[in-house]
Amino acid sequence: MRANNINGKIEIFNTLPSAWNGKKHYMGGFASSPVEVLEEEGFYEVVDPQINEKVEEKGDLYLENNKYYYTIKPKTWTESLSELKEKKLNELDSSTKGLLANTDWYYIRKLDRGIEVPQEIKDSRAIILNNHNDQKIEINNLSKKADIIIYEFK
Repeated sequence: MRANNINGKIEIFNTLPSAWNGKKHYMGGFASSPVEVLEEEGFYEVVDPQINEKVEEKGDLYLENNKYYYTIKPKTWTESLSELKEKKLNELDSSTKGLLANTDWYYIRKLDRGIEVPQEIKDSRAIILNNHNDQKIEINNLSKKADIIIYEFK
């Protein structure tokens, strides 16, 4: 991908034009020109940044050392810190319910028919619930919106 500053506006070209009328006039084959020719006509490589798209976004392009780079901007959210926490806690609840659902029938069976729940199932559920409580505390202790957005369940 290359970009060119045309009349003060940086335009991105996913595909270079076959004809170009710049410093020189190219009737065809411009897209396959050597890098030196492309750069002489103002077409420089665009460096695609590695960003965390959950919390960052690409800004404007700028030219430096014959390459175009994106400025990186932090994302903003309209929700308050407490609203984002509430949303993340609801996601945690749903995730935990999903993990527990796989073993719920053991407890239903115990209630309905008195069949004991195997110890490994009890242990598994205890780990899930302890993990849930730990993560709930971690989420509630977060103080930045971006940290809440990128928080992933264990």
